[in-house]
Amino acid sequence: MKTILSYDGTFTGFLTCVFTTYEEKLEVVDIQQEQRATELLFSQLQNIITDEAKAARVALAIKERCSAAGRRNLYRAFLSEEPGIELTMLKYLQYVFKSKHQIDSDYSNPQVLKIAQTAKKVGREKHRMEAFIRFKLTKDQIYFACIEPDFNVLPLIQEHFKKRYADQAWIIYDIARKYGLYYDLQEVNQIALQFNQDIYINTSNGKALDPKEIEFQQLWQQYFTSTNIASRKNTKLHLQHVPRRYWKYLSEKSLLHN
Repeated sequence: MKTILSYDGTFTGFLTCVFTTYEEKLEVVDIQQEQRATELLFSQLQNIITDEAKAARVALAIKERCSAAGRRNLYRAFLSEEPGIELTMLKYLQYVFKSKHQIDSDYSNPQVLKIAQTAKKVGREKHRMEAFIRFKLTKDQIYFACIEPDFNVLPLIQEHFKKRYADQAWIIYDIARKYGLYYDLQEVNQIALQFNQDIYINTSNGKALDPKEIEFQQLWQQYFTSTNIASRKNTKLHLQHVPRRYWKYLSEKSLLHN
């Protein structure tokens, strides 16, 4: 009988699903996160418990059969959270395991092409987040930034910000996925918070931000406004480089949202 697998939404959980597919010789027609899992007609729903050991065995097999670029693309595709991406990844890995050579660039295969295209989109979002994140100093002397990316890129930008801002405590919080990264000058940990995001987005709000930070933000906005040459304004080109959906998190654009 055809099977739908449900899992906890982690990459380790997904790898456990792959292991179970082979171990039980399942005909898998979909892989869904637990909170979204729905049983279809003529299919049974099977919940998969994440198993570190099983996942590690699959990870080792992937490392042996995939290039570094192929492994990177697979992980980035997972972080896309696109509907149906887990099933595409399973079919991709089934193709990998049965092939006698690396298939990373075999774009005649629909799964290989889909994984590569999806990974490219996630990579583009990663670079945008690294460029567009703006920290604000809180009264607790922690630099705080809100983001709302199209994809779950926090795991990909962690090392960039740890190296770039190694001498200051910071939090980058994904308000869409309700978790963030906290760097305490030694290591980065995942955190979950409950807070009013507008307090940290609005640069004139003194409830959470350090007074010096508010002054800095105002000076930066004044500088940005004064250096803007109206006769050279090219909105279309500007939006290509800085899409409007990022504006409310940019200090130089926040005047438009306050």
